[in-house]
Amino acid sequence: MALPLSQIPQEVIREVRSRKWLAFLLFVVVSFAILGAGFVWPYKYQSDVIIFVDDKNIITPLMEGRAVTTEISDRISAAKELILGRTVIEQVATDTSIFEDAAMDPESIERRIAYVRAGVAIRPRGDSYFSIGFTSTSQMEAFRTAQRLAQLFVEETKERKRVESRGAYEFIDKQVKTYEQQLTEAENRLKQFLSEHNDGTEQEGNSRMAQLRNQLELAKLEQEELTTRTASLEEQLAGISPTIRQGRTEDAYRERIRLLEERLDSLRLQYHDSYPDIVILREQLAELRKQQKAASQRPPSRNSLAGDDAVNPLYQELSAALSTTRADMATVKTRISSLERLMEEQALRMERIQSNKARYSELTRDMEVNREIYDDLLKRREKARVSMHLDIEGQGLNYRINEPAQYPREPKGPKFSMFATAGLLLGMVAPFGALAGMLQIDPRIRARNQLEEGIGLPVLIEIPKVRTPYEKRVDRKVTIMVGVFALLAVAVYIAVVVLAYLGVI
Repeated sequence: MALPLSQIPQEVIREVRSRKWLAFLLFVVVSFAILGAGFVWPYKYQSDVIIFVDDKNIITPLMEGRAVTTEISDRISAAKELILGRTVIEQVATDTSIFEDAAMDPESIERRIAYVRAGVAIRPRGDSYFSIGFTSTSQMEAFRTAQRLAQLFVEETKERKRVESRGAYEFIDKQVKTYEQQLTEAENRLKQFLSEHNDGTEQEGNSRMAQLRNQLELAKLEQEELTTRTASLEEQLAGISPTIRQGRTEDAYRERIRLLEERLDSLRLQYHDSYPDIVILREQLAELRKQQKAASQRPPSRNSLAGDDAVNPLYQELSAALSTTRADMATVKTRISSLERLMEEQALRMERIQSNKARYSELTRDMEVNREIYDDLLKRREKARVSMHLDIEGQGLNYRINEPAQYPREPKGPKFSMFATAGLLLGMVAPFGALAGMLQIDPRIRARNQLEEGIGLPVLIEIPKVRTPYEKRVDRKVTIMVGVFALLAVAVYIAVVVLAYLGVI
């Protein structure tokens, strides 16, 4: 049956009065136990190094767009990963200036590595600062370890930046050489393809085909004109006599020879001497010269009376024009046949161009893609070169020790004064707290409300506890004795604390 909360203070005070020695003993035990814990409590000292992240130096705006400075997206995470890594921690664990006379066997080193990792604390200090701290039970050890961690962190960061930028440059340089070789191979393949397939482009083929088609159409029109002209000349020759009657005088022969020579000269301007009409005219001229010579040797009377059949000049002229037209007709037919053959060859050429078009496009595309990537890699390689020199010169993102490690003067966490104050206060509160807890679990009935709530019936009367004068005198003596011992205990407690501060104990 739980005691009502309103009755707890009253009952606690009554129990303390009835158990004075127990309360005093509990006070002494709790107070001196906490004070003793203050003596044996392992005090830890922490030393911090403030690191400044220098990412806004003067070189940044000057090289913007020309170089890429090495950056760390999450500085705290990167610092933890680097510091807590095996490389840095092992150097600290094997440093004899920190751990003097420490064993260097593998097991001891591993224990010190775990110990150093457990004591490292990395915390942000604003946008551009963070701290590297180390906690240890030794002041000198905390100071030297924090100082060494900061030094190793800065050195390792610079080295990693240099290695990273150099690795990036070497990688891009290797890619540039690879793509340069691929680009050369693509150009050679395209050159070899063009040398083996010199049919030209599709535009050239279409232009050539249109030109041949136009020439063929013109040749066919010219053939039709020559056909009409040939038919007209044949019709005219059909109505003209090939010869005319002419006296055999020397003048007549001379006139005919003159006409034939003029016709021969005209044909020689257009044709070779092997042309059929030229051959015929030369034979006719030779015959007329023979007849002229014979006529000049005859008597004059006979020359004037005799006559002979002569070639009709009009018939001869029309015949020559017909021969010319027929020759032109043969020439046009030959030209038409040649043009048709050329068009067939051009059609085959167009088919080859279409079949090679896909291969040409593929080779050109490969070359353009390789060239584009190659040009881009060239620019990136130059940026990587400048970035590498920036990291070598210590520009870009840098970590700088803003505040070096300080020798810790006071321990971190609870101090001896806290233990001393807490021991005294908790010792005074402990009896009351213990009795309050005991009252909550005590099954005895101590208040009227407990009984009424428990049995559901009202309590008519409550008989108070009555003490005799003797009991009161005894209780008063006990109270005085407990108070005296309590004062003595407090005096001893304070004396111990003072001696501890003075360094006596």
